[in-house]
Amino acid sequence: MLFNEDNFADIDLNLIIIFLVLFRERSVSRTAERLHVKQPAISGSLARLRKRFDDPLFLRSSRTMRPTSKAEQLAQALTPAIKQIEAVIRL
Repeated sequence: MLFNEDNFADIDLNLIIIFLVLFRERSVSRTAERLHVKQPAISGSLARLRKRFDDPLFLRSSRTMRPTSKAEQLAQALTPAIKQIEAVIRL
């Protein structure tokens, strides 16, 4: 078995992209702009991510979103994986 699809039953993989863009941008509104969606969609996605990972992931700090240590760990682990998927998609 290459992977266990049951591990993906409770998460939309688009949430991973939203998470990584939010991690980079540190702003819900800029993330929405980059992904060409409305801000409430990003806020809703962040709520789903927070529930899935049982962590706030980002904390509001003046005009920016500051990642929690859990968000830092997730970004570090997910970035190489998403880059590899991106390379395969470009084949």
